[in-house]
Amino acid sequence: MEKIAFASDHAGYQLKKKLEEYVIAKGYEVEDFGTGSEDSCDYPDYAHPVALAVENGECAFGIAMCGTGNGIQMTLNKHQGIRAALCWEPALATLAKEHNNANFLVLPARFITEDMALKVVDAYLEAKFEGGRHQRRIDKIAVK
Repeated sequence: MEKIAFASDHAGYQLKKKLEEYVIAKGYEVEDFGTGSEDSCDYPDYAHPVALAVENGECAFGIAMCGTGNGIQMTLNKHQGIRAALCWEPALATLAKEHNNANFLVLPARFITEDMALKVVDAYLEAKFEGGRHQRRIDKIAVK
């Protein structure tokens, strides 16, 4: 099974641990890039290493979270090889994978229930990239 890279700041720590357990039970491998507690921290300290792991192929894709999801998503998307999508409902996660081939699912830890987060993760894991016209658009994202 594929290896999923996980990262969060302090606001996303508890949800991250729940989601890691959930995907492990589904048969995935997990690599946790931090944080390791609810002590206040800075999301870029975890976003950059986790982004590099996905860019370098050490992990197939990633799941990340912070309080709103915005900060960690912005940081992840600074990396040329990352397409991080902030999703708070299943349809968004499905389309992020089908149309944008998102290689990071980002969740707003303070604005989503655990039950909904599990549904969003399932939608993301089950979706497949459609290619075609969507690939043409993805090819135009990177700054050259």
